Amino acid sequence: MNEPLRLLLVDDHPVVRRGLRAMFDERSDTLVVAEAADGREALEVLAATSVHVVLMDLRMGGGMDGVTATRSITSLPEPPAVLVLTVYETDADILAAVEAGATGYMLKDSPPEQLVEAVRSAARGETALGPNVAARLFDRLRGPEESLSPREVEILRLLGQGLSNRSLSRELFISEATVKTHLVHIFDKLGVDNRTAAITTAIQRGIIRAVQ
Repeated sequence: MNEPLRLLLVDDHPVVRRGLRAMFDERSDTLVVAEAADGREALEVLAATSVHVVLMDLRMGGGMDGVTATRSITSLPEPPAVLVLTVYETDADILAAVEAGATGYMLKDSPPEQLVEAVRSAARGETALGPNVAARLFDRLRGPEESLSPREVEILRLLGQGLSNRSLSRELFISEATVKTHLVHIFDKLGVDNRTAAITTAIQRGIIRAVQ
């Protein structure tokens, strides 16, 4: 009999972790060997525990977020696969996770069998995407002339957090002139003429999420 896939659950909600553990542990080919409440705790677990797949939430209270943790995990000498499991499906979240090295991206409301199959795919090194996530990425590929680049999406996300041009340049290590150039392209692609309209439109289209 093959060894079951060893899983690490990373989520700041104990109820979510409990539900996922129950779902995976009732199967013979998957086994939850550890849990973590944020990214930093996940890294501590991985330093002492071998796993095949990490199921990673994106936002975890005040702890290390999922994208930062994913980037750190995928930089390890022999990293496990990271499968993002979240409620967020904006372009900014998806692109950030993929750029950080995530193998897959699933939504928490996915059917159990779909989620289990995604874990199996991730363990094989295959990309696993939820249907809604795949549709968003397909739309970007189908209309590349209207699509925002990953850098433009990142700038929009930071705009939504209230950063000024100067703060943007510092955060992204680019000049203010480059920031302004990006903003011109963003405004043109979104069909707006100011920052506020750009943020509003981006939220409405699911490109970024509203700051809570």
